[in-house]
Amino acid sequence: MQPSPSEHDPYNGLTRLEPTLPSSAYWDIDAHQRDLDAIWYRSWLLVCREADLAQPLAFRTFRVGTQEIVVLRDETGELRAFHNTCRHRGSQLCQASEGRLKARLITCPYHAWSYSLRGDLVRVPSKSLPEGFDKADHSLYRVALSVWRGFVFVNLREDAAGSAETSFDPASGNLANWPLETLVSGHVLRKVMDCNWKIFWENFNECLHCPGVHKDLSRLVPIYGRGLMGRHDDPEWARHADNDAPEFSGGLRAGAETWSRDGRVHGPVFPELTSAERTAGQTYATNLPSMFIVGHVDYVRTVLLVPLGPEQTELTAEWLFSPEALADPTADIDNIVAFGRQVLEEDADICEVNQKGLRSMRHEAGVLMPEEYELHRFHNWVRERHTALSPTP
Repeated sequence: MQPSPSEHDPYNGLTRLEPTLPSSAYWDIDAHQRDLDAIWYRSWLLVCREADLAQPLAFRTFRVGTQEIVVLRDETGELRAFHNTCRHRGSQLCQASEGRLKARLITCPYHAWSYSLRGDLVRVPSKSLPEGFDKADHSLYRVALSVWRGFVFVNLREDAAGSAETSFDPASGNLANWPLETLVSGHVLRKVMDCNWKIFWENFNECLHCPGVHKDLSRLVPIYGRGLMGRHDDPEWARHADNDAPEFSGGLRAGAETWSRDGRVHGPVFPELTSAERTAGQTYATNLPSMFIVGHVDYVRTVLLVPLGPEQTELTAEWLFSPEALADPTADIDNIVAFGRQVLEEDADICEVNQKGLRSMRHEAGVLMPEEYELHRFHNWVRERHTALSPTP
């Protein structure tokens, strides 16, 4: 039961007119470069899960903007990350997107400079070395790496501070009761969307579009069908403050247990979840700009974003299950995956529609509605990072 309303209970909505980012922020090549410099090259970015680099000598490359990083597990089991660039004349080192190194060395395919898996230069095949040349001065360019709950992040800043854990949105949900480290991949969706990366995050941060775009999801989560994300998004929420029906309180429709086509679970429910977490139906944790993760009662969904250009973004979604669920032949995993794919495809399609209209010479900026308060917060997050990179004199 919700507590009785009082004059101090908050209304989430915006109370004054707020503009969007300028239209050019979503298609201009210079604006895209500013996003890379101010945000993507200075933030903790999801690369993969630790399980993707389970064995020593396993590696994976990751590209954002013009920067390519190689992440590997060395012979001692330590995870390391470097720019995928030889210190000799800048050649690419690892040419495959993933695999296993053939030796305990990274050897440049061009002139065979070789590096230890710790990044130290150990061999130069030249017959002689120039005076003053010291191998210790020519190690690989190291990249900061952080592991959170089995997820591997990198940060391209030379002076990267904090960790992936500290960079999660403080308003995010707490996934401490989900066994993230032990979950197994059941399905992966990769998709290139013809939209700016910020368009996708804006769509993620509001549900005004839900009744028209996500009809099945709106039936599963009735408050979404009202165009709202939570109880306090309604300016008249106090009239229904004692009503625990899902269209007012949030959560799944009566009788539903999880996000799936039939609303039923299709594997064991995670045992450590609280009753509130089970009732909620979905718990989101966000780490801008590259990922969000959603905890459901019987599985977890992750979404990774990487900008490919001003008007293209790669999305990689992964469905993670307990090993028991994937081993159970009676578990209808497809029921879960099909529903999640449908929602993501609907989001991708409408984001592309949004992108197509932004090049109008008359459209300099849009305007936010009260329910789009999270968009305003996101826009301010973007503005603050641009300002931090180029402070006003």
